[in-house]
Amino acid sequence: MPSWSTATITSTRREWRIPAAAPWGACLGDMQSAILAASIAYREAHGLPEDHQLWDDVLRFHVTDEAIVISFTVDRPASA
Repeated sequence: MPSWSTATITSTRREWRIPAAAPWGACLGDMQSAILAASIAYREAHGLPEDHQLWDDVLRFHVTDEAIVISFTVDRPASA
């Protein structure tokens, strides 16, 4: 009998892009509203109540030449 198993996982990456082109960069208000929107979406994607404290590593921030990208990834088992 085999001692291994297999699974197929489908990942969905959600992103929010805040314009941050030189020389001015991103605005605080744009950052705050994008973080709020991403936090709400994260809670919804994971079935968490709106007052649930998020861990400090659930959202990722990446800097590109033109934007700051806030993201998270949701993994789901593929449909049978």
